[in-house]
Amino acid sequence: MAVRARSVIWRRAGRRSETLGNADEVVRDTGWVFNNVTGEEASLPLFVAQGDEEVERWFRLMSLVRPDDHQRTVLEIGSGIGRMTAAFSRRYARVIAADIDPGFLERCRETVSRYGNVARLETAVVEGGRTILAAGSQADLVFSYITLQHCSPEVALELVAEAVRMVKPGGTLALNFRTWSRADLLLWPAGRVAHVVWRFAPHVAERSRLITRLGWQANRLGPAEVFRHFSTVATGTARVYQPTKRRRQFEMPSGVAVHRLTDLHPSHYFIVIDDVHSKSVAGPTS
Repeated sequence: MAVRARSVIWRRAGRRSETLGNADEVVRDTGWVFNNVTGEEASLPLFVAQGDEEVERWFRLMSLVRPDDHQRTVLEIGSGIGRMTAAFSRRYARVIAADIDPGFLERCRETVSRYGNVARLETAVVEGGRTILAAGSQADLVFSYITLQHCSPEVALELVAEAVRMVKPGGTLALNFRTWSRADLLLWPAGRVAHVVWRFAPHVAERSRLITRLGWQANRLGPAEVFRHFSTVATGTARVYQPTKRRRQFEMPSGVAVHRLTDLHPSHYFIVIDDVHSKSVAGPTS
């Protein structure tokens, strides 16, 4: 079986995070962390501060803040090394950080121990990038930000089903996706070239801001596609948050409330689904 370039990226990044001495070195020395900045100007405190600001902003604007959050559980799909996880651990009673590589989760625990409440943290590996190795119906809220665009379309949709499996009946999903834009006329073929670089020269790619940004983009999914898949696995009340910079509204099912968010990337959007009830529950039981 041919090795997919994006699989190389994930494995290489995970190994890299394990060989570096601590999370500070990961931020300074790699180009695959969220903002892709490397060098002495990058630091773990600034990295986490960015996560704190975005958690505060997005959760407030999308009405995800609740007075009983201190009693609730959040699952983060794609925690990485804990950029947002630290903020979640200060807000929620219990945080489940899920990612594809144990190396990321080890660094996530380190980050939360320094900038959050590590006693509230649990971790779960996303086996094969598709299955969260944890029992279902645990989370009041399942959240994912700038993660699902890094998966193939079919895997991203499988993770939507996993989010449904993990959320408690009546809980909420808040999932971020990326769809097509005019810029993709150049970005998409350039991304294929970046995958080749990642496969054959990963030591070069992992330190390049441009190659990292191009190579880690693996799909473009519109809301209509996501909702079609969601409707096969669950029910719920949906709302979509799209960027104010996007002139053309996304195609989506009728009856879905649409809101605008400033500072959201023109090709990004959030789907928030409340009162989620799974049509079937499958997957790991422990």
